[in-house]
Amino acid sequence: MNNLELSPGSNLPSNPSTSSTTKTRRRWPLVAGIAATAIAASGGVAFAKAHKTVTIDVDGTTTTVSTFAGDVEGLLAAEGVRLDTRDTVAPGLDTALRDGSDVVVRYGREVTVSADGKESDVWLNVTDSADALATLASRGSDVRLVASRQGERAEFPLRLHDDGPVAVVADGSTRVVQSDGDGVEEILRRFDIELDEDDRVSVVSVDDLAAAGGEAVKEADVEQVAKKSDAEVALQVERVRTRIVTRTSTIENDSRTVQDASLYVDEGPVVREAGEDGERTRKYEVTTVDGVVVDRELVSNEVTDKPVTRVVAEGTKERPEPEVAPEETSSPESADTSPDTTAEAATSSGTTASSETTTETAAPAPVGSNREIGQQMAAARGWTGSEWTCLEALWTRESNWDHTAMNPSSGAYGIPQALPGSKMGSHGSDWQTNPATQIAWGLDYIAGRYGTPCGAWGHSESVGWY
Repeated sequence: MNNLELSPGSNLPSNPSTSSTTKTRRRWPLVAGIAATAIAASGGVAFAKAHKTVTIDVDGTTTTVSTFAGDVEGLLAAEGVRLDTRDTVAPGLDTALRDGSDVVVRYGREVTVSADGKESDVWLNVTDSADALATLASRGSDVRLVASRQGERAEFPLRLHDDGPVAVVADGSTRVVQSDGDGVEEILRRFDIELDEDDRVSVVSVDDLAAAGGEAVKEADVEQVAKKSDAEVALQVERVRTRIVTRTSTIENDSRTVQDASLYVDEGPVVREAGEDGERTRKYEVTTVDGVVVDRELVSNEVTDKPVTRVVAEGTKERPEPEVAPEETSSPESADTSPDTTAEAATSSGTTASSETTTETAAPAPVGSNREIGQQMAAARGWTGSEWTCLEALWTRESNWDHTAMNPSSGAYGIPQALPGSKMGSHGSDWQTNPATQIAWGLDYIAGRYGTPCGAWGHSESVGWY
């Protein structure tokens, strides 16, 4: 192994053996085969002690030196240029030097390359990003050099462009700068571009960047700016954001019908449980690049509010037929057929005797009350006296004459406790609030089913309902 020493990227040190030197930085045409030339093992090469002037190009920095070295290896050793196994030299180390010889040294640098979205690490012997991209162009249609990240710093082993402008694309705009051989970090500092730890920094050819398109590139107008500036290389900063997004959706409740032997068939369905929709919550980890979603991953999916099933009960019990009240008949034994008695009564009273009928007189209902309305409407049907007494007792038991009364178990509603209450809609759309509408329906119901209020009252007394 040779003992040449100079760190990659350093300038050649001054040496007493050299003549006055002129240092210039310029693009040096790559010597044919330099990318494939490895460090050759030194042999016993004799060299003349003749004085000669040669030019050394170390990573694009050229220096003209005077030397008595006989070959390339001796020259580099005399100038303190240290090489590693991944560095390249042209011509080879054992090549004899002549006056006017050119020696080119290219240090090997490891760079991360993204080609069509797939990353890999490669070693290159080039001086700047422009040469690197030209070397790697055959790898894909979208080739870029990816800067490594250390927190808010972007580390990159190559200069951007030794002798050309660089397009800086960040935050929706494109700015062009003459790089002067600067690296990524220096260029970002020029424009006060700060990085978050998730941001991506890459170097790409302007042609590839313009062809790749995307909203951020269009917004930055990369293509137009590049044409005006003749920039070949672009330094792109992509703002990467990752956040948790929550989405909720409704879970519709189910409905279930059950049979209930305690309810009559004609009572209609009764809602036992109203039911309620549930809710499902999903959380996604969403990644955006310059505001465009590039990845969305489901991180949780759970029911945060369980739905409640709606339960409806249907009766299965048949309602018994109403009992028919027996007709009153006069018993022959109870009839008073004695003309003598009738005559005596007529004689003693001075009037003609007739059959006597006792009529029960009901107490008047409170003025303006639901009872008063009911008493008046019943009287209009001829239901006074004992019939009113039966009606008053029946609906006192059912609802206490409250037109908003509702049975919490069956759902029966109103003064007559209609089941369902909507049946009373046949007598008016205001059946929920108007006691007169409810009473009119209730009187018709009693007349059609039991004939009279006392018939309904007798049935209620017998079985507990009417």
